[in-house]
Amino acid sequence: MPPVRRSANIATKHAFQTTQYWLMKSEPESRIIKGIDVKFSIDDLQAMPDATSQWDGVRNYKARNYLRDDIKRGDKVLFYHSNCKVPGIAGLAIVTKEGYPDYTAFDAKHPYYDPKSSTDAPKWFMVDVKFERKFDRILPLAEIKQHNLLKEMALVKQ
Repeated sequence: MPPVRRSANIATKHAFQTTQYWLMKSEPESRIIKGIDVKFSIDDLQAMPDATSQWDGVRNYKARNYLRDDIKRGDKVLFYHSNCKVPGIAGLAIVTKEGYPDYTAFDAKHPYYDPKSSTDAPKWFMVDVKFERKFDRILPLAEIKQHNLLKEMALVKQ
């Protein structure tokens, strides 16, 4: 009887995996918290060194769980501008580093400080993302709601 070729099964399994897409919301217009402007747009991401930044400051438990457990290196990001005149998808990014503790939660002077989070027991997590592409125009929420593939996103159903 020939030996079982487990590696072939693993290779086949990976060949059928698909890229995950995640909607990540950011505010492109100035908003001051604790004296710090927390605005961050697709242009700000593109202007970062190596066009890469950590995605910090997420303080929603469901989103935290995705950042910590599900978002993987190589996954794509739909970069969504929120809390602005025309909210919508502004471009694309890619995840370059999987979930790790969000150190902004440990700094009492930071806008996203959380006294219940510590280095020993981090409560919040972040990933690193790299700019890929800015769209020629914002894809507004109204259009997203009409798109067959995008209208099922949680953002649209809220």
